[in-house]
Amino acid sequence: MPTHSTLEVGVNTKSARRILEIAYEVGALLEGEFTLTSGKKSNYYFEGKRLTLAPEGAYQVGKAVFDQLADVDAIGGVATGGYPMATAVALVSYLEGKPIPSFIVREETKEHGTTRKIEGHLKEGSRVAIVDDVITTGGSISRAIEAVEAVNCKVVKVIVLVDRHEGGSEQLKKKGYDFTAIIDLWPSSIR
Repeated sequence: MPTHSTLEVGVNTKSARRILEIAYEVGALLEGEFTLTSGKKSNYYFEGKRLTLAPEGAYQVGKAVFDQLADVDAIGGVATGGYPMATAVALVSYLEGKPIPSFIVREETKEHGTTRKIEGHLKEGSRVAIVDDVITTGGSISRAIEAVEAVNCKVVKVIVLVDRHEGGSEQLKKKGYDFTAIIDLWPSSIR
């Protein structure tokens, strides 16, 4: 069975084109046998953290996402792939003179300390963007959206580093969310 897949720029910007180059440079696209968060089996895997935790990768991802935002009060990262993305956007936004505070959405409510599911800078009534490194079925992002909306905030933008095109982005769009993928990952086959 062929195991090749193709990465392409989802948004045609200088930052997105450089992100694609860095993804290949750091070996973010892996081939082999993988079980995804959704439980699906795949013969390829995009390791977003290889990109978002590299110095230039973090900056370019922050810049690419920041450039897609308009009129948001905060940006939230989905556990755990979205955490470095939200941080990178907060840093780039500060450097650009338009600070956007960030927050993170845990997979589970914290059982100690503050016992929160959402940590960081999120005020009730905020207009927010949600970011994650990869979307497959959209389950993780949907749970993060539910948590944010449960505290009376409005999700006005959803941005992922990579869309695997396996139904998640289509579901979000059907629900009315403004969705953008920086990179598209087109599979040759899924098991």
